[in-house]
Amino acid sequence: MDEQSAHEEPGEGVVVAPKKAPQKERDRPPIPKYNVVLWDSDEHTYEYVILMLRELFGYTTEKCFKMAETVDQKGKVVVITTTKEHAELKRDQIHAYGKDEHMKNCKGSMTATIEEAN
Repeated sequence: MDEQSAHEEPGEGVVVAPKKAPQKERDRPPIPKYNVVLWDSDEHTYEYVILMLRELFGYTTEKCFKMAETVDQKGKVVVITTTKEHAELKRDQIHAYGKDEHMKNCKGSMTATIEEAN
């Protein structure tokens, strides 16, 4: 009999605990998302809108042009859907962007609002 066997009693052995099912992450409600809505303005050119969206959001010229068309034709366009804090930042950046130098009657930046996304 080897040394290990000598110390074991009949019926003794290795006990393996059953594996527990992985715990689910805490059930948290999803983080609400918000849209940043850019509103149409007759005081701003397509060039202004495209340049602003490229600089503030990093979008391609093609995507910016499509958004400029949408805001012109429909009166508004959602430029980003994100968290509330990020939406507030992007809205504020739009408001701080400045006036369109190509339009003599332009008094300032475009208008943007945030709204809860569906």
